[in-house]
Amino acid sequence: MTLFKYGLLVLAITCAPSVQADDLLFIYQQALGADPNSRSAEEKAGIGSAQKGQALGQMLPQIALSGNWSTNRYTQTHPATKAADGGPDTISNYPGTRYYLSLNQSLMDFAKFWAWRQATKVEDQYATEAIEAHNQLMFNVVDRYFSELQAEDELYFAQSEKLATEKKLEQIQKQYAKQLLKITDLYAMEARLDQLKAVEIVAESKRVTAQAGLSELTGSASARLSKLRDSVDYPEIQGDLKQWLDMAQSQNPAIAAKQKAIVAAETNVTAQKAKHLPTADLQLNYYNTNTGYQSSQQAPFEVQTAAINVNVPIFSGGITTHQISEARFRLQMSKNDNEATVRSITKETSDAFLSTNAATHSIKASQRALESTRKSREAMEKGYQLGVVTISDLIRAQEDEFSAKKDFALAKYNYIKNRIRFMHAIGSIGEENLHEVNNWLETKSQ
Repeated sequence: MTLFKYGLLVLAITCAPSVQADDLLFIYQQALGADPNSRSAEEKAGIGSAQKGQALGQMLPQIALSGNWSTNRYTQTHPATKAADGGPDTISNYPGTRYYLSLNQSLMDFAKFWAWRQATKVEDQYATEAIEAHNQLMFNVVDRYFSELQAEDELYFAQSEKLATEKKLEQIQKQYAKQLLKITDLYAMEARLDQLKAVEIVAESKRVTAQAGLSELTGSASARLSKLRDSVDYPEIQGDLKQWLDMAQSQNPAIAAKQKAIVAAETNVTAQKAKHLPTADLQLNYYNTNTGYQSSQQAPFEVQTAAINVNVPIFSGGITTHQISEARFRLQMSKNDNEATVRSITKETSDAFLSTNAATHSIKASQRALESTRKSREAMEKGYQLGVVTISDLIRAQEDEFSAKKDFALAKYNYIKNRIRFMHAIGSIGEENLHEVNNWLETKSQ
């Protein structure tokens, strides 16, 4: 039965490349249309544009037209006198009309002007945040794509080692039945098999979690993913770290958005202060009616008015003063947010730069270690057959080989994820980076 399972695994591995697989670009296109965070960032940018339009509209002419059409019934009752009753009531019915057209144009209102300037800066901030959200999406796609591949490899290595151990245990059981081995050898192999079953359960849990992480971005169940090709070059990131840190601070959109938020907050302080200043506006009115006070009937007449209104704020209950204080606190908050973001991006850039270059050396070292552990395991198997090594030595050699395989795969995944993390940190991540990484994958026709 164990040999049958082992054969099924080999058959599955052999046939797997013929199954249609989704590559990185396909997953990215899915996430691009399904990720709610990036879509919300785009909507927020639209809000910024609408707010700027509202602020501009406050400075443009305000025109209003109102009309009134009415039917009126007028009744006048004549009072009774001592000599005789009064005459009959006077009743009249007549239509009434009123038209009112007004135009108001701000001539001097610094508060409205600075509110428009603030809205312009906020629009820039939201647009930059949308760029950062798109960059974050690209990073998340790469990170979660290769996290799932890593989890799949861990599960595959655990299953492979378990099946190899089952196969070895079956051989040992036959040898023990012939009294060629000690019972301790049998117990040691059974114990190792139990350990690997537990490792397989943990690896399966990690794979499910990784699949859920990728599905969160795409909004659909994860399909089979294209694997990394064997022949991929993993170069170091060249250049001085300080130069990369300077680049991150100058072009990372997350930092740029925080800096624009500071400018917007500074403008808001100025806008609140401007509420202490006088305002002036032009007012033009046109009024036409044939009904007077209490809808009394009269001959039609019209009134045309042109005026300049000046308003000097004197005291508003302290509202303006407190609004200025609030704006200053918000400005300081924006500065604190910017400082926190700069520090975070600086750490992220440094860590990603060093981790990427460390991964290149780790890949080479792991590849050499894998070759060494393979030769050691083969030598241990021959030595065990000759009776010069123990079953514990063989188990350890087999464990070292599979551990080296996992380390080799992990080093490659760490390189890719850290390299994309570095590009994201310095603000240079783009779809061309995704195309580059996608070329490192097996093609669908393979």
